[in-house]
Amino acid sequence: MQRIPVLALEGVSTWINVSGLSGMRRRPSSSNPGHPWQHAEGLLTEPEPEMANQGRKRPGRGLSLLVLGLVKTLCLMATVPALAQTADALAPASGLTPAGESSRKEIEESSAIEDDPYILGAGDGLNLRFLAVSELSGPLEILNDGTASLPLVGNVYLSGLTLSQASLWLETLYRKQLQRPTLQLSVVRPRPLRIALVGEVERPGLYTLTTAEASNTQVGVSISGPPTLVDAIQKAGGITTMANLRNVWLQRRMPGTKPRFKRAKVDLLALVRDGDQVQNPLLFDGDTIRVERVTEESVETAVEIAATTLAPPEITVNVVGEVKSPGRLALPANTSLMKAILSAGGLQSWRANKSKVDLVRINRNGSAMQRTYRLDYNADVSIDKNPPLVDGDTVIVNRSRYAVSSDAIRAVSDPLSGLVNVLTLFRLLDNTN
Repeated sequence: MQRIPVLALEGVSTWINVSGLSGMRRRPSSSNPGHPWQHAEGLLTEPEPEMANQGRKRPGRGLSLLVLGLVKTLCLMATVPALAQTADALAPASGLTPAGESSRKEIEESSAIEDDPYILGAGDGLNLRFLAVSELSGPLEILNDGTASLPLVGNVYLSGLTLSQASLWLETLYRKQLQRPTLQLSVVRPRPLRIALVGEVERPGLYTLTTAEASNTQVGVSISGPPTLVDAIQKAGGITTMANLRNVWLQRRMPGTKPRFKRAKVDLLALVRDGDQVQNPLLFDGDTIRVERVTEESVETAVEIAATTLAPPEITVNVVGEVKSPGRLALPANTSLMKAILSAGGLQSWRANKSKVDLVRINRNGSAMQRTYRLDYNADVSIDKNPPLVDGDTVIVNRSRYAVSSDAIRAVSDPLSGLVNVLTLFRLLDNTN
């Protein structure tokens, strides 16, 4: 007898007899736990078909089974849209990228990131609770390979899924083992967040954030609770004077195995001026924060930012030349040029050239910038007359003409005075003899 399978759904198969033989064999399900539409072997099997009477023919049986199979096929086609979400949740379980799909990183613009769901990853501590079978309940931990070891089903890939997707995937797997696979999955110990900060921050790089951090900015307060965007900037020492607070980008990975990202723009200036908490979203593991650079420096904005928690606690400036206490000074953030000279004790009265004070700044790309200013203690803070300093600046107070002439005369007279002293000594010795 040749049999044709018409439909296989939830472990029940419909078969059609196309030859004179009657009866069907039991067809056990596959033991592969990865297939969502198969039951574990031995739990659900096909009903034993009734054996045909000896030599009796039932011409209407094959037609009836064919009609039944067509009806079930139509029912399955009607349920396909409802199973789309399940298919999306189950796709990461294989850990493979479907053939023909690109592995390139895709980034899409988004305006809302505060409602993003938590994405599971390596290091998360979970709790699995079965409502009907409490013996299988217990803690779980996602390993470095993204899998978690579960009873009855073994290792299951959960990294990259949301809690709802992971719960749906586990219920699908346990449906092959249990009659009532209803479960609850929760995060009891979230993993530390690894955040990348680039652009106009004092110390760009990769940072690890937990629920208890210490701020490295001006206020120096402790950080508790889930880390936010401002917490990460404070961890990196704050922003620079060239930071564009209206143009801060937050990039975040989306759920799934395919590398897809979304990017949102944040206005930190609205946060410090108006207290808009929407501009300070919570961070997720793998987020990237980029603080863009302004095209033109604004002194007013720099002074305003210096008084906020986004500014670094202090800067280090070198003041050398004709000042009373030259050397390396630790000054408050955005200290002006004139204030730095006063912090070094002020000028040497007649040796300093008040019309030639040089400011040397080394940029991050290795290039150097030098500007010359005239000393004016009454000048307001401005880029042209009294600029705010940044970390690593060097202030050089040059010598006046009188100081240059005096140093030249001293350079010539000092060796001669020594020679005169030697000749005088010889003359005294001769007189003694």
